[in-house]
Amino acid sequence: MVEGRAKIVLTRRWPHVVEERMAQLGELVRNDADRPLSSRELREALTTADVVCPTVTDDLSSGMFARGDVRVQLLANFGVGFNHIDLAAASACRIQVSNTPGVLTDATAELALTLMLMSARRAGEGERLVRAGAWEGWYPTHMLSTQVTGKTVGIVGMGRIGTAFARKAFHGLGMRILYCNRTGVDQSISLELEAERVAFKDLLERADFVSLHCPATAQTRHMMDERAFRLMQPHAHLINTARGDVLDEPALVNALVQGQIAGAGVDVYEREPELAAGLAQLEQVVVLPHMGSGTTETREAMGMCAVANVQAFLAGEALPNPVLP
Repeated sequence: MVEGRAKIVLTRRWPHVVEERMAQLGELVRNDADRPLSSRELREALTTADVVCPTVTDDLSSGMFARGDVRVQLLANFGVGFNHIDLAAASACRIQVSNTPGVLTDATAELALTLMLMSARRAGEGERLVRAGAWEGWYPTHMLSTQVTGKTVGIVGMGRIGTAFARKAFHGLGMRILYCNRTGVDQSISLELEAERVAFKDLLERADFVSLHCPATAQTRHMMDERAFRLMQPHAHLINTARGDVLDEPALVNALVQGQIAGAGVDVYEREPELAAGLAQLEQVVVLPHMGSGTTETREAMGMCAVANVQAFLAGEALPNPVLP
């Protein structure tokens, strides 16, 4: 339990309305520079604060918890993914960890749909052409692209976001839904979307579009590698709004250069903000700066979800969204 007024550290700036609410819960320390904290600054936060609110860009690996001077009792993560936190090390220090699931489902699914349409219809390439003043006018064979309506999309990971994306693709674009998942989806969802559960290999071989929505684990790291790309059809497109390390970026570059696949849309990267060499220079790939949850409504909802976790912790109650209770 925290004695007295809790010290709460935000590792980045949050939406103003959320910061105001969080400040009511304790002594709030903001990162006014709004840049990634260094390892030293993160260590200082862990040793001087009761609650630290990290983001996906904060490397909270085992070394950050190694010494016995850790004071923090709750890591209230701003985001769903928590692969940047060493849970075993946090647990050994008796630190609780929470996240913000559910509230970013639609925003991320929207962006996956955006990337699929942009990649298929060559929207990024076309916009660059117009901005460069190089467009010479319409003609029948100019910038022919791939129609999305009625095609087959393979969804890797049919959790909240994967299912929301499937609904938009099925109801909005009449797409056929294939998916692979550790377990089958509820029968009601399967019937609604006419979704077919298949093996990963079959999905890659049959899909016109492959959209990644799986968590980052030891098992999913670089699941999209050279071998996976060789299984995809040459007209297929890859979409990644999941986590950066599920995709082998150099393998993606090679697959695009060699024509093993037709295009890709990517929002997350293994070493953000760095991209694999050559990726940004390829015309047939759309690269976005980790915008999946980036709507005002969603980021405020994520923040309020974190506030609810901090409030419950300080009241000695069960966390609404525990990763490590």
